[in-house]
Amino acid sequence: MDKKEFRVLIKYCFLKGKSTVEAKTWLDAEVPDTAPGKSTIKDWYAKFRHGEMSTENGEHSEGPKEVVTDENILKNPQNDFE
Repeated sequence: MDKKEFRVLIKYCFLKGKSTVEAKTWLDAEVPDTAPGKSTIKDWYAKFRHGEMSTENGEHSEGPKEVVTDENILKNPQNDFE
């Protein structure tokens, strides 16, 4: 199983009302050799509690809206470099 699939299973446990301990116990029983650790489960539960329901990796899910170039800087009327 890859990380994304584990995140979905952790979210499933969260939505079913399982505690982090119950989620860890269930995952250990289902996939004993590859189940994520307690801290990983706690981290994802914290994100879900704060309303971050995406199971995507945060460091890759958002990025700059556009590339910063000299041309883009000069187009922006808020930049007064003259």
